Amino acid sequence: MRILGKGKTALAIKDVFSDALLYDDNDCESFDFDSDELTVVSPGIPPYNLLVQNSKNLISEYDLLCKDAPYTIWISGTNGKTTTTAMMEHILKYKNAISGGNIGVPLAKMDKTKSIWILETSSFTIHYTKYAKPNIYVLLPITEDHTSWHGSFAEYENSKLKAMDNLKEGEVAIIPAKYKDYPTNGFKICYENSQDLAKHFGIDTSKIVFKEPFLMDALLAMAVDKILFDNIDYEKINSFIQDPHKMEEFRDKENRLWVDDSKATNFDATLQAINRYKDEKIHIILGGDDKGVDLSPLFSEFYKYNLEIYSIGTNCEKLSELSLEYKNICHKCYTLDKAVENIKSNMRGKNEVALLSPAAASLDQFSSYKERGEKFKEFVLKN
Repeated sequence: MRILGKGKTALAIKDVFSDALLYDDNDCESFDFDSDELTVVSPGIPPYNLLVQNSKNLISEYDLLCKDAPYTIWISGTNGKTTTTAMMEHILKYKNAISGGNIGVPLAKMDKTKSIWILETSSFTIHYTKYAKPNIYVLLPITEDHTSWHGSFAEYENSKLKAMDNLKEGEVAIIPAKYKDYPTNGFKICYENSQDLAKHFGIDTSKIVFKEPFLMDALLAMAVDKILFDNIDYEKINSFIQDPHKMEEFRDKENRLWVDDSKATNFDATLQAINRYKDEKIHIILGGDDKGVDLSPLFSEFYKYNLEIYSIGTNCEKLSELSLEYKNICHKCYTLDKAVENIKSNMRGKNEVALLSPAAASLDQFSSYKERGEKFKEFVLKN
């Protein structure tokens, strides 16, 4: 067996299948382009990669490993899948559930003694998956993202939806109503929004402490508990503690409100963030690696808000041009520290908020969105 990639996923598979050989772009000379050998591709490697295009028997890690898995729940969508996965694990621990996949524990290291696997599942993984399927598929709304990897939004969307292709009768897909006509043998539960979802499952949202967008995540986690065990536990969901860098509020020494939303790596997540502060004057830091996505839909919504833009990262100039086109105030800062300095000078405090919600990935200037968020707080809080 061959494994494409040498990262966390590939190394975990190698630990289980010790005879497997690892390959990446540096190994083209030793790679047999005519081989029919089973080849497992790491999810981050794009379909236009030379080794991928010349592998005749290509499968995903899910195809390799899920055939011996316990009951599985896949969670996908553009935004919120990490939070939904974590919330679901929190709720279902009483039923011996564990989470992993795209976050936390690699699939090859998942504990098979657990009764339920909750897997955050990327479009990259589903794209390469041919045979594996979940028992329950939870799909959050799909908005434009990763178009440079998939080639188009349509292909990105199709990758998310094809997880339903192999569902069997009695298995469940909870999906946005937009996709109600997608063919599957599974039972579809379609929702328009959080209130629609809550009504379907008999959940009282007034008893849940989370606001949007986390309310949707909480409802999806509770919905699976209701489906499997006919249980609704408000106390349990309300005890969940959100991870850092997702609409994380804090105040500076002058008691001004700042929000670390570094995990917002696409424009839909950013729209959710600014909508939460729609009644405030917003100083928003945008920019980074936008992965080739058209950001016009983001800017077309800005007229609804009182905001100023502080652009950073490799798409700084692009954001400046869009701001000019859509008549937004934009301060070209290029780096995060300069953006924070500018906001400190412009922010008056009352009824204003400073928001890091970049609508872009971080790897152009940081090692991860976590480092970006940590640096943001460091710059804000320093003297």
